[in-house]
Amino acid sequence: MSSESSCEGLGQCLQDVAVEARELYLDPHVPYLDLPPSPLDFHRSWVSPNKPVIIRTATQHWPALSKWTPQYFRQTLGQKEVTVAVTPNGYADAVCDGKFVMPEERTMKFSSFLDIMERKTRSNGVFYIQKQNSNFTEEFKEIISDADVEIFWATDAFGKLPDAVNFWMGEEAAVTSMHKDHYENLYCVISGQKTFTLLPPTDLPFIPYGLFQPARYHENAEGTFDVIDEKDVDLVPWIPVDPLDPDLDRYPEFSHAHSFTCTVEAGEMLYLPSLWFHHVQQSQGCIAVNFWYDMEYDIKYNYFKFMEAVVARKNSVFKKDK
Repeated sequence: MSSESSCEGLGQCLQDVAVEARELYLDPHVPYLDLPPSPLDFHRSWVSPNKPVIIRTATQHWPALSKWTPQYFRQTLGQKEVTVAVTPNGYADAVCDGKFVMPEERTMKFSSFLDIMERKTRSNGVFYIQKQNSNFTEEFKEIISDADVEIFWATDAFGKLPDAVNFWMGEEAAVTSMHKDHYENLYCVISGQKTFTLLPPTDLPFIPYGLFQPARYHENAEGTFDVIDEKDVDLVPWIPVDPLDPDLDRYPEFSHAHSFTCTVEAGEMLYLPSLWFHHVQQSQGCIAVNFWYDMEYDIKYNYFKFMEAVVARKNSVFKKDK
């Protein structure tokens, strides 16, 4: 059997596995729960089978839902210096013109950031508070009492505290490009809405990866953005396809992927399981807090890494034959 035939057979096998996964364990849409689950039910029904779910009332007791208004933020955080990601197009940490481009990071007063969110001032670029270093617990202590710093039933289910609790706020044009995380993610929307495009780990064979030169945006004196290469750093593995407008001529395998779209409203929480691919959009001035619990590196992780190796082997044989 030729290597090309072997590659085609393997590709069909991977398609069959993904179809079987959709038939056997995936719901046709992301389901809802009206009440937070018990730790046992959460682990048994959602974590163990690696399935997303939206919980409608998980954060209803948080004062943040009623308190976190622009006026309140101006009073409590107005003079605080915060780190803001700035891009020309809303895409931070994304592939652009063959490079993995990260945002320019600026320090500014929170009141100035709010002026941009409320469109009281015109800004050159798209602004987003998205620093993923547990910034809610480390940098926003003035408002930390307005929300929980762990999800107690999730902490019991996972048997550990969250690794990070992050605060997010940004413009409508700010988009999170498709990627996956090695975390169990509990994503809570406080104000506005977030729209998630989700693809299960079993769709890995259809999702293109590449290695890209890392670079960073920098606004120049003329008010346009340069792309500056990062020096002496490794290439970054990233997904170059936009799931909302995929280039199927360039990435034909992506036509076999099966996405789920869900919108998380204020007061709702999305459980986004580890290793699920996701792309995120938001409404103007959307505010959210998310909790990252480290995943278990168990047999599911090992199977995922095995599939990665199989896909990499298939792709290398295909490129060699071409």
